[in-house]
Amino acid sequence: MSITALSGCGSGDSMESFGGPTMGSTYSIKYVRHAGLPAPNAVQAQVEKILAEVDQQLSTYRSDSDIERFNDLPANRCQKMPAPVLKLIRVGEQLSEQSEGAYDLTVEPLLNLWGFGPQAREEKVPTVQALADVRQRVGYQHLRIDRDQLCKDAAVEVDFNSIAAGYAVDTIAAKLEAMGIHDYLAEATGELKASGKKLDGSPWKIALEEPRDDQQVAQKIIAVDGYGLSTSGDYRNYFQQDGRRYSHTFDARTGAPVSHTLASVTVINPSALMADGLSTLLLILGPERGWDYAEKHDIGAFFVIRADTGFVTRANQAFERLSAGKTE
Repeated sequence: MSITALSGCGSGDSMESFGGPTMGSTYSIKYVRHAGLPAPNAVQAQVEKILAEVDQQLSTYRSDSDIERFNDLPANRCQKMPAPVLKLIRVGEQLSEQSEGAYDLTVEPLLNLWGFGPQAREEKVPTVQALADVRQRVGYQHLRIDRDQLCKDAAVEVDFNSIAAGYAVDTIAAKLEAMGIHDYLAEATGELKASGKKLDGSPWKIALEEPRDDQQVAQKIIAVDGYGLSTSGDYRNYFQQDGRRYSHTFDARTGAPVSHTLASVTVINPSALMADGLSTLLLILGPERGWDYAEKHDIGAFFVIRADTGFVTRANQAFERLSAGKTE
């Protein structure tokens, strides 16, 4: 993820903040504490309860999670699932259908095969036969919801990494609102949602990083109020073989990493969950088809595209409308 929050100073009511590890990365919460609002330790307890539940339900890095127990099942089996898992399955199905199958929650066997997943071995290009075998276990159409159960008619495995953090951020934001906290910045593994103002009355400002491996450089600064923000990029998780670059972003239709020039895409949306999923979807589709998709569906998107001279950026009108954007 390539989003950095910029804090500001203020006077009057206090600015509170806390954070910690989550989902193999970190989370952070900042909020303006007005009179009568909960102390940070009380808020943190609620936030970490949510993060623990998300980890128990959605993590592919622990064998006892709800989704990993489902992933271990053979074909033609069902498992009772908590409501959040079924909700995310429906979101994933929607994104898959809208992208004609390019986005797919069942790509985990492909990630493992190419060396990017939780059960990955060596990062290398697989053989044609190995790829053909694994592709038999990929496809959202093999999933079915039956009341409170998730069922599969093939030995597919679900990976929520493209939407789990966004879901967690939305859930945290809803809890903060329920606790009377309306001026906050909630972030988990780079996905975030901001609402209200900082202490000095200015908006929360977010710096979008230039996609570089060597250092963090702010490429664009935007103001966010009431929206979720997510960046997906392939510039930090990749390998090279025989002079060719292979990213961790997969097109489920081909079973292979994408090979276009789109380095990263940031999406702004009222839902951090949808921003998370859509940023991945657009990254898969690439600089042309992704742009057309964003325009057709009125998705606020900021593209960073590789060029011979460095990077070219492109923001659509929806992105500029939803953020007070300016380039530095």
